[in-house]
Amino acid sequence: MRLMEEIARQKDGDRDEEVVSIGGGLPQHVKVVIVGYALTSKKIKSFLQPKLEGLARNKGILFVAIDQSRPLSDQGPFDIVLHKLSGREWGQILEDYRQMHPEVTVLDPPDAIQHVHNRQYMLQDVADLNLSDAYGKVGVPRQLVIKKDPSSIPDAVSKAGLTLPLVAKPLLVDGSAKSHQHSLAYDQYSLQKLEPPLVLQEFVNHGGVLFKVYIVGEAIKVVRRFSLPDVSKRELSKNAGVFRFPRVSCAAASADDADLDPCVAELPPRPLLEKLARELRRRLGLRLFNLDIIREHGTRDRFYVIDINYFPGYGKMPEYEHIFTDFLLSLGQSKYKKRC
Repeated sequence: MRLMEEIARQKDGDRDEEVVSIGGGLPQHVKVVIVGYALTSKKIKSFLQPKLEGLARNKGILFVAIDQSRPLSDQGPFDIVLHKLSGREWGQILEDYRQMHPEVTVLDPPDAIQHVHNRQYMLQDVADLNLSDAYGKVGVPRQLVIKKDPSSIPDAVSKAGLTLPLVAKPLLVDGSAKSHQHSLAYDQYSLQKLEPPLVLQEFVNHGGVLFKVYIVGEAIKVVRRFSLPDVSKRELSKNAGVFRFPRVSCAAASADDADLDPCVAELPPRPLLEKLARELRRRLGLRLFNLDIIREHGTRDRFYVIDINYFPGYGKMPEYEHIFTDFLLSLGQSKYKKRC
């Protein structure tokens, strides 16, 4: 039987309540969570898929597009603002809006997002945390920031004591494809061919598998992705130059169904990931992000965080529709309880 929905607005105190009539039956009063979104066209296509929007409607969540040509305060009212747009102007608009509307949950604060958009500072909270317990140890690879003068790179690397090969990553993460283009440098001389500003990160052999840890509020979902293969000492001595490689860890590189060595495929311990996620949520001030984690090859409990991404491609995450709508619903319910 086809469901017919007729939605009528009526005031309930100082908050709109929607009356939803389903299948011609008696109207049901539903507290609707209104989510205003400001996303790029690419993000809208990958994230706001029909299945997500349909499930959200069934749970009482409405997604409303924010008109960037109009003042944000003139729109809404919103319970949640979901965004992923770049630029200082947009960041200032959001900060002003947060000051004027503290009752609205902004996912996430612009200043917290900027922190993980710079690879010089991105992993600092992981390093400061220095997480180590019975389930394992989590750290970050040694790295060096180079802001200019490519000719100085070999000497800077020597002084820092970094070990080849080195992964070169653009310093800033601005959402462009270029900011996710990485290179692998095999020898000192070739380091001069790199283009600053960038971060040089020691390459850690990890069995060619990376763990992408999606975090949505308190929920965690882990998937395996194929990554760069290990580099042996023999290969290092025979190869020279800088090799560019496409973005690793994309959905097309899924390793979840691959026939892998169990020692490589074993997921990081759940308690370790939960503790890491909880601490980083608090330190970073973010609720929507993911971690790229590798396990040092030959070990079982030595892990490295090599990248953090804000509001990643959740559309690639299994069951993201249920996880994300549950998260939005929990935010809306929490806000309503506080008001009551």
